[in-house]
Amino acid sequence: MKILVVNAGSSSLKFQVIDMTDESVLCKGVCERIGDKESFLNYTKGDKKFKIDYAMPTHKEALMFLLETLVNPEIGVLSSLDEIGAVGHRVLHGGEDFDKSVLVTDDVLAKCHKNEPLGPLHMPSNILCMEILKDLLGKPQVAVFDTSFHQTMPDYAYRYALPDEDYKEMKIRKYGFHGTSHKFVSKIASELMGTERFNLITCHLGNGASLAAIKDGKCIDTSMGFTPLEGLVMGTRTGDIDPSVIGIIMKKRGYSDVTEFVNTYLNKKSGLKGLTGDSDMRAVTELKENGNDNARLALDMFAYRVKKYIGAYAAALNGVDCLVMTGGIGENSGAAREMILENMEYLGIILDKNKNATTRGKVELISTPESKVKVYVIPTNEELVIARDTYSFVK
Repeated sequence: MKILVVNAGSSSLKFQVIDMTDESVLCKGVCERIGDKESFLNYTKGDKKFKIDYAMPTHKEALMFLLETLVNPEIGVLSSLDEIGAVGHRVLHGGEDFDKSVLVTDDVLAKCHKNEPLGPLHMPSNILCMEILKDLLGKPQVAVFDTSFHQTMPDYAYRYALPDEDYKEMKIRKYGFHGTSHKFVSKIASELMGTERFNLITCHLGNGASLAAIKDGKCIDTSMGFTPLEGLVMGTRTGDIDPSVIGIIMKKRGYSDVTEFVNTYLNKKSGLKGLTGDSDMRAVTELKENGNDNARLALDMFAYRVKKYIGAYAAALNGVDCLVMTGGIGENSGAAREMILENMEYLGIILDKNKNATTRGKVELISTPESKVKVYVIPTNEELVIARDTYSFVK
């Protein structure tokens, strides 16, 4: 069976077609700049890559063009759309309604609409794609929620110290994100450790970044909060910040709307980008190597914040047996990993610097035999999680 995996952003549409007989990726790509007059499709089939300019004023046109491309005789991977057995959707927010993936029904769509205010940038396009493909394909669809893995957090971890009525009425609480990634690498870690009964910290480090504290296979805390803004210093996000500064900056910089300020200033203009002018860790590292002190500061802040959360989660777990690095930075940057994990012998973490320096994009143990905590690099695969969850409903 072939599964179409869809990950809709506010102005983009990522996709993969995965053959579940061997979990191979037949094609993948992204529709970029949806709603812009210069929209286009980046499409990869095997070792061939294509960029196709195409007018995509909405996600509906993007989906229709994607389906046409999949059966295109020259570059497609399907003889007909009937080969698609089901569609798996990454859905940003499940609120308190979903603690696992679900088959998409009218009731599920209604609950997703109810949760739209929790993810106003992504939820509308997530829902729209499910509704459009229901009509275009008529195939089973599964919603895989970015928040569901974290629904096992205890109340003292997910609640904020706000008036109780605001939690009950508006569901203001920590939800956490990157759930499919934390779920995937934690499962691989349990296979490597030979058990599910251990204390694990997973570090998803990319342009967006988060940590999760996992005890016996269940999440007990995570660094992102009500939105993905809370927690670590990220590519364009501030991470943790004293909310008192918001009013001061808004007044000084001429912002009148708090939502606009949060979405633009805190979410898109801050983090590594705010400190250095660039959100890409590779570019920031190069700036540091060329003597840029702001880049040095940005990298120190990034590593320090991750280190602090590791220490906090080690305390919450009452010790840690295994630590996993994943995401674009976690999988590929030995320098970032070393900055984060140096001087952590008190926790029992001893890094094998040679292995760490040569490990990129593969499963590898990068701690020494003497290290009490096993440290693994494990590449994540969120699309495969979505495909597997989808396949489990329809196989």
